[in-house]
Amino acid sequence: MNFVLLLLCTHYSAPTAVMCGILGLLLSDSGRDAASEICEGLSLIQHRGQDACGIVTCGHKGRFYQCKANGMVRDVFDDISISRLAGEMGIGHVRYPTAGSSNHAEAQPFYVNSPYGIVLAHNGNLIQSDSLLQFMDAVAHRHINTSSDSELLLNIFANNLQQTGKFRINEDDIFTAIGKLMKQCKGAYACVAMLAGFGIIAFRDPNGIRPVGMASRKTSSERRDYVIASESIVADAGGFSDWEDVKPGEAVIITRTGVSKRCVAEPATFAPDIFEYVYFARPDSVLDGVSVYRSRMAMGDALAEEVRKVLVTKGLTVDVVIPVPDTSRVAALNLAQRLQLPYREGFIKNRYVGRTFIMPGQQMRRKNVRKKLNAMALEFSGKNVLLVDDSIVRGTTSKEIIQMAKDVGAKKVIVASCAPPIRHSNVYGIDMPSRTELVAYGRTTEEIAEAIGADLVIFQTLPDLVASVRQLNPSIETFDCSVFTGEYVTGGVDEAYLTHIESLRADHVKSKLVKEHNEAKDSKEIAFRGRAPAIGSSGPVNGADDTVGLHNTWHVS
Repeated sequence: MNFVLLLLCTHYSAPTAVMCGILGLLLSDSGRDAASEICEGLSLIQHRGQDACGIVTCGHKGRFYQCKANGMVRDVFDDISISRLAGEMGIGHVRYPTAGSSNHAEAQPFYVNSPYGIVLAHNGNLIQSDSLLQFMDAVAHRHINTSSDSELLLNIFANNLQQTGKFRINEDDIFTAIGKLMKQCKGAYACVAMLAGFGIIAFRDPNGIRPVGMASRKTSSERRDYVIASESIVADAGGFSDWEDVKPGEAVIITRTGVSKRCVAEPATFAPDIFEYVYFARPDSVLDGVSVYRSRMAMGDALAEEVRKVLVTKGLTVDVVIPVPDTSRVAALNLAQRLQLPYREGFIKNRYVGRTFIMPGQQMRRKNVRKKLNAMALEFSGKNVLLVDDSIVRGTTSKEIIQMAKDVGAKKVIVASCAPPIRHSNVYGIDMPSRTELVAYGRTTEEIAEAIGADLVIFQTLPDLVASVRQLNPSIETFDCSVFTGEYVTGGVDEAYLTHIESLRADHVKSKLVKEHNEAKDSKEIAFRGRAPAIGSSGPVNGADDTVGLHNTWHVS
């Protein structure tokens, strides 16, 4: 029997995520504005968030300037909005879609005026938000205006600084405040912050689950500009060098006079999220000393050996390796070379289809796949194919892609996944579905194949996945693999918490939230046009843009 090997490492069957991208920039020349370069940097990490984006800069006398809204970087920022963002330092953020949080008030960075004027952007998720919110209310007496962990983190940081009681703070005060925050907060967080007229700050949770790093660039005046970003590609494209990852539990303060670093947390297990390498990060980035591109090559090599072993056991052969754009190409090519099979492009991607921010139902996901991909019968007809996915989550889109291959004549379709079966919830910043909505939950490999319509499913083993990444930096002894193992490195994750977050993530809940948000949005727009109070608004009513505290230059003529 002959079979086609189709590699599927796509963004279509991957989880709906709340991954974000963060960026900070400080220029040595006070006569230059940082906004345009921050905007360019955000476009380079747009893959980390396409729902909303924002920039806040700091100009003369410590004044903040803000522009943030729903939409991609190219849609939110134009020449006019960029020109209004004055100042030689600033921070930016891109956010991935989340159900029920589509008003502009949820866009980052967030701002508090007391103490000292602070803005913050964050990537990750806290796992004890309820107790922290109670602390903010009962002890700190600080109002949290949104459901975002980022606003919560900002106010915890601000409250810790407030305890100094000083008219002016120094770097020691800032390090102390962040160290106290790390004792208070459990979860995954990579943050960039800015203090008015002082400088920019970066810090990373004690387990280093989410990535962030920094680099510098020598100027013509022999001084240095500094950048902080989620991924090294921002530094590479901007001409920065000497990229360094912020260490777990480390805080970095950058001012015009220099850089200060300090580990402010108790030692903990360093466990970066392995899903960054499987799916989220750009292949041309380097995270924690590991080339994402090389790690995906290694994943392809390891998966090839697993495929070879299973095919021999089943007595099957394969005709051709076909990647599904775009993520799978690196692993697909290495797998094809290792198995000495032809590599072909069988799927063509429509790059101009409109964005679907929130896909709350399975039918919406299926339709989205058909809009974005077209299978070429020339490469499928009369052949038998293997799909290698970066991961199989719900299985809905994998099922649709398998059917597309069969519709154009593929005899049989085998699916191989670069990742092991996902059977557990992610609590560190990936908005995966509830466990019961995961196709691998409670199913054997054979039952998964039947559920998605594949003739055979082959999963990468967890030891092989870990080895594929770790071989490029042996100093990383552990990775966060909780979606595969159900073991959470931070602790503090029990069945009650998992049940709670799953109640917020189920498809029917998201559909209801989206409907309620749209209805509230319509109500507010009608009320705003009539200058009457908006009833049932999904967020604070503070003018048409829903932002609080800072003037927002988005769509200001």
